[in-house]
Amino acid sequence: MKRLAVLPLALAAAFGAQAASTTRYLIIAENQKQIGEQVVERLDDGLTRVRFAYKDNGRGPDLTEQFRLGADGVMTEYAVKGNSTFGAVVDERFSRQGDQAEWASTSEQGQKTVSGPAVYLPLNGSFEVESIAIAALAHTPDAKLALLPSGTLSQRELDQVEVTSANGQKQTVRLLAQTGVGLSPSFYWATSGAQPRLFGVIMPGFANMLEEGWQAAAPTLAARQKTAENQMLADVAARLQHPLTGLTVVRNARIFDSDRATVGRPSDIYVLRGRITAVLPAGAPVREADNTIDAAGRIVLPGLFDLHAHVDRWSGALDMSTGVTSVRDMGNDNAQLQAMLDETAAGKLLAPQVVPAGFLEGESPYSANNGFVIKDLKGAKEAVDWYAERGYPQLKIYNSFPKAILKETVAYAHSRGMRVSGHIPVGLRAQEALDAGYDEIQHINQVLLNFLVKPDTETRDLNRFVLPAEKVADLDFNSRPVKDFVAYLARKQISIDPTMATFAFLKQRDGDMNEPYASVAAHMPPDVARGFKVGTMKIDGDAQLKRYEKSYAKMVRFVGIMYKAGVPIVAGTDDIAGFTLHSELALLVKAGLTPAQALQVATRNGARYTRTSNERGSIAPGKLADIVLVDGDPTQNIEDVRKVAAVITRGFLIYPQEIDATLGIAPFVGAAPQVVKSTTPLAAVYGGGNDGARARIEASARKRD
Repeated sequence: MKRLAVLPLALAAAFGAQAASTTRYLIIAENQKQIGEQVVERLDDGLTRVRFAYKDNGRGPDLTEQFRLGADGVMTEYAVKGNSTFGAVVDERFSRQGDQAEWASTSEQGQKTVSGPAVYLPLNGSFEVESIAIAALAHTPDAKLALLPSGTLSQRELDQVEVTSANGQKQTVRLLAQTGVGLSPSFYWATSGAQPRLFGVIMPGFANMLEEGWQAAAPTLAARQKTAENQMLADVAARLQHPLTGLTVVRNARIFDSDRATVGRPSDIYVLRGRITAVLPAGAPVREADNTIDAAGRIVLPGLFDLHAHVDRWSGALDMSTGVTSVRDMGNDNAQLQAMLDETAAGKLLAPQVVPAGFLEGESPYSANNGFVIKDLKGAKEAVDWYAERGYPQLKIYNSFPKAILKETVAYAHSRGMRVSGHIPVGLRAQEALDAGYDEIQHINQVLLNFLVKPDTETRDLNRFVLPAEKVADLDFNSRPVKDFVAYLARKQISIDPTMATFAFLKQRDGDMNEPYASVAAHMPPDVARGFKVGTMKIDGDAQLKRYEKSYAKMVRFVGIMYKAGVPIVAGTDDIAGFTLHSELALLVKAGLTPAQALQVATRNGARYTRTSNERGSIAPGKLADIVLVDGDPTQNIEDVRKVAAVITRGFLIYPQEIDATLGIAPFVGAAPQVVKSTTPLAAVYGGGNDGARARIEASARKRD
């Protein structure tokens, strides 16, 4: 690693060189507010410098990069410094001389012998890294390149469109899909010609980043990208969702009773057109079933709920592969979410059923930029009306919401039949938000800030994470204020969405495996597993680490205290879909719940606090057939909930193994239960061509349905 030690000095020596060209990209949020930029300076001595920063929701990365390219168009020297989204120190370097590549960061170091072109993948980097890959891939015969430290990057063109700049210039740009990094494709718009480079990035529901002067092209590019992406998603849905036509019987299933948190005797579950028509003792005579699935004594769970998601078009595959059939979306771009709801209903999207919560934020320099960002009570009521008219059962209020109009807004949402939850607006304690009418609080840090803030405490920036990490270690849970607060939550039945797995980042040091992903890292693609060891918080030294570890352990313990006091707990993630929910359930067990109680939280409570108990949350006649077959016994060992063998939802049979293979994930189970199709035609059973008998049978079936 000796060469890496001198790399920053070698690059710094080039700072006297002049910029041969500069490209500036603007990062514009969905509400048209500029939230950041990327500036790329290409110097006349071959060095490239990049400044990349944005701020949304009071946080964001701030990075400075510099690199050189070799004759093959990929980096031979690279360095990046700055801070990650949550403030962790970024200091990463890479170099390659001949066939020897070396890299080091605050969380890892390594070296590798490699031949031919290879693209280094930084743990924290700007979009200019993608620009390098776009150019390099354009000169490979099969549009594939080796990745460092491991993996293969692939690229294909999906579309072309001519765009016009603010001063009338025209050019043709191409939509590219890259795979091999992460768990879903990445989409980039690139220039045309022999030396293509990044033109822009459209991030639906969040922001776009385009070259300065070309912002007017964003709507056109977004529409074309959506069309191309939808076709890819429709192809995935058609391949991985297997329709269950006619009557299906799931035989010999040990059903988890989510009301009693127990497992019943072996049963047969009858499913027709996406609903459960009967649950009978195992071995009961089957009458002309079209499909039979032998559960072979497996535990069968009602579909799991994730009550804190921010869905996108690709996350649904992860939910389906992990048994999550229903999610509550806790804040999204409204137009994007409405489109996804339509696509899911039409079967064109591999996705869970989504219960939307309307997002409501106030204007400030710290604002999140999705949902509605309002100025006054009139705007807040108009936003509530928009959500209520579209059937949103819940409203989520965010950090910058004006506290002066909180009580009136909550009352108005209640008058429209909506529950209200959220973060605690700046300047208030959790108790004051509850007094204003909150029905639920998101995140364990927002709960415990109740005892840590003053009216002038800023909680819209990273302080809302740092303050609990610093102070909860010393919080006395036996003190009168804490006990009174817990008693109030229980008396009022205020539900709590703690997202403990997400907040494990508070005590993760660079280079250590993030606790919620220790059980799944070995199954993940190498680049994904590598990211699980990247620290998020800025932690200075062992003493601070121990303090943060103590604070986090007490946060987990406090969830158990609330549960035992009768406070309703729900299971949400706010992180990687699917897998994080399993980790949240494991942390509920760590907090003191039994595995069966944790499963009850993710099934019965999920339905209760999305107001869908009439059709979800348990396996019973008349309810939706959201059914999860698992190996092992998660009521005894919660880690067995990861062993999902098959999922039935919305009239489809889904095999996690097939999704895993598509995403490069090592499967969590061996053999999966297969469908046996009936070989006896219904007409033959009732006498061949007897039309009158057939009509009576069909009429009877319609009546039962």
